[in-house]
Amino acid sequence: MRKALSAGTLWGLAGLSFIAVYREVFETILFYQALWVQTDTAGKSMALSGFGAGVAVLVVLAWVVFRYSVRLPLRQFFSATGILMFVLAIIFAGKGVAALQEAGYIPVSPISFPRIDLLGIYPNIQGLLLQLGLLLLALFLWYGLPARRKAALS
Repeated sequence: MRKALSAGTLWGLAGLSFIAVYREVFETILFYQALWVQTDTAGKSMALSGFGAGVAVLVVLAWVVFRYSVRLPLRQFFSATGILMFVLAIIFAGKGVAALQEAGYIPVSPISFPRIDLLGIYPNIQGLLLQLGLLLLALFLWYGLPARRKAALS
């Protein structure tokens, strides 16, 4: 970052930041559009309520970050959000495999395992192996790279 700023490539960083934010906004719009098309009137009111609640939470969070940014432990904040993203990835992977199996694109190999719909855990080997792989990746990234984390902090 320092090198990029000292080399006068501030416009490059600004462009990259714009593209990253634009991509996230585009994905959010696609998500809400798909949600809107697939629901009935009650589902649409729930989607609007969820969108409003999300905006309210983001406004409060933005105010907290701007107000207390000097004292806000950003390292812990991003660690917590990273963990949340891995949990969501594991849930979405399980639900995605289940949807592909339901559509007939992936074979189903049932096993004896508890089914937890809320967490995207279904008793089939394909989904559970993918979720296990993601869990092992998360553990490797968290515990397997301590030398790199220490070098990055220095």
